[in-house]
Amino acid sequence: MFAKLLGLALVAVLVAAVVTRQSAGGGHPRFYVVRPYDTLWSIAERTYGGDPRDGVWKLERRNHLGGPEITPGMRLVLPP
Repeated sequence: MFAKLLGLALVAVLVAAVVTRQSAGGGHPRFYVVRPYDTLWSIAERTYGGDPRDGVWKLERRNHLGGPEITPGMRLVLPP
């Protein structure tokens, strides 16, 4: 009896793990091609509401930038 209950519990946990896996519902990534005179600050101001410092930080992290230096023609991934 105990073995059957344990087996049933293991099956339930396995089914729950499969059903509740992470989805790819985040949508497609958005990109931005840097234009002359663009800065991370100006891109963050246009893209994110509120304080641009958070947007600059997100852009640097998502695009693996070592600092605020960007050049025209760079293709940046815009984080959500």
